[in-house]
Amino acid sequence: MRVQAAANTSSVSPAGAKPRGWAHRITFVLLMAACIGLRLVCLACKPLWFDEAFSVEVARLDWPNFLHLLSWREANMSFYYLLLRVWLHLRHSPYFIRSLSVILAAAPLPAIYWLARLLFDHRVALISAALFTFNAYDVRYSQEARSYSLLVLLATLCSGLLVWWLGEPLRRNLRGYIGAGVLAVYAHLYALLLTVAHWLVLRLTCPPQIAIGTPAVRMRRAWWTIGVLVLPLLLFVAKTGAGPIRWITRPSLQSLAEFFQHLCGSNEWPLPALYVVACTIAVASAGKRLGRRDPDRDVWRLQFLLTWLLFPVAFTVLLSFARPVFLARYMIFCLPPLVILAAAGLERLRSAWMLGVTLAVMLFLSLQGVFFVYAHDFDKERDASVAASTFVLDHSRPEDGIVFHIAETRIPYEFARSERAGEDTASAKFTAQLGPVILFPHHGAGLDYRDFTGKPTSEFLRQVGATYPRLWVMLMNNGPAAKPDPTTIMLTQVLAESFPSLHRWQFAKVEVRLYSEP
Repeated sequence: MRVQAAANTSSVSPAGAKPRGWAHRITFVLLMAACIGLRLVCLACKPLWFDEAFSVEVARLDWPNFLHLLSWREANMSFYYLLLRVWLHLRHSPYFIRSLSVILAAAPLPAIYWLARLLFDHRVALISAALFTFNAYDVRYSQEARSYSLLVLLATLCSGLLVWWLGEPLRRNLRGYIGAGVLAVYAHLYALLLTVAHWLVLRLTCPPQIAIGTPAVRMRRAWWTIGVLVLPLLLFVAKTGAGPIRWITRPSLQSLAEFFQHLCGSNEWPLPALYVVACTIAVASAGKRLGRRDPDRDVWRLQFLLTWLLFPVAFTVLLSFARPVFLARYMIFCLPPLVILAAAGLERLRSAWMLGVTLAVMLFLSLQGVFFVYAHDFDKERDASVAASTFVLDHSRPEDGIVFHIAETRIPYEFARSERAGEDTASAKFTAQLGPVILFPHHGAGLDYRDFTGKPTSEFLRQVGATYPRLWVMLMNNGPAAKPDPTTIMLTQVLAESFPSLHRWQFAKVEVRLYSEP
């Protein structure tokens, strides 16, 4: 890494103005309360869908199966699964399951405030905290039992620790950066893009107060250390390739525009337009120096935020021309630089009343986005697999059997069964007795790591067709009705040989079938 010392420049960590007494502190406390409150409201309004049920059932596995699954198939988000595993020892209700994400979503607020204060001042920090508090995109994914809130937290801490180390190159700061960077990657694989963005911004720009020699060497060692510590995850990726994300489609210009719109926290364009104006004002202050290796702290901090915001998106979009890897929600760790850049632009407005009015309008539009996500999703990927599983449990008989079109569809069914059994240990012992007999996938009395993959064969289906008078089938991710996948075609043809009677029920992205004798 080649970075040069800058003579007569200030530290990366500015002196900044002191907080404006009790009013500033009370405002931050109110923002913290609003941040938690907005994410707790309507937390259980939407039913759990496949991804959330997947998180819960992975965390519930016994230790041997849990470790096998992480090493064999589901290494991504492993840090979140460990936290959820501990969390589930307390309660198992959907509201409580999702509340872990709310806690993790509130923690980035002080982290964003801290980072914005390091880069700018307390005023920008408070505006950044306000924009983040009311951001509907973060509210949306903080109400989901997945690792996205954890990813935002660790990405913010990692970036903040880097900036802090540049200002105070102490060993403890660098160790903190390494720890946050490693945990971020284990929270979500795409956090590697943040580490690469950090490398780029230090390679291509000229951070103030860091010289050639020891600090640069230490930074290189830090990145090597992160690489070594995340090596198990990298080996997992090398082994599985793009298989786990093969369902991602290639992004279009419209989907990229929608991503920016949603990242700003809205389903309409007025709020994103204000974000564009605010960010443009912030960036315009650097002028032509923005593309140069300028040791001025005012320039470098903008380069840092822009690289963090744009590089992960640009890289995954370009890579998607060869193999689709861009997914909007995987880019949620780009939200902190967006709100900090926008806050920096707002802070540069000439008069206090103009700042107040603009910020009030942005927060009002953001709050409209929050109300929107209470009843809707920015994406359209939520399925009704848990509801379909509950339907089967409600209408099945003890002598029935059930087959899942793909092995993973058993996951939401297991979640529905555990909910039906109840939370106490005594009732949980009878979970395996609820509903039809699971015929495929089935490798033991409980859920096994091998039950997370595979498809039934025609020979197996003919065998069970001769054994059970009624057979339930759950189909999911099997293609459009006019052009189903080969497994669905095979299943339909084979089971028609043994069961002349067929009933169908359609749920969102899930089809339930009941094959029976006349």
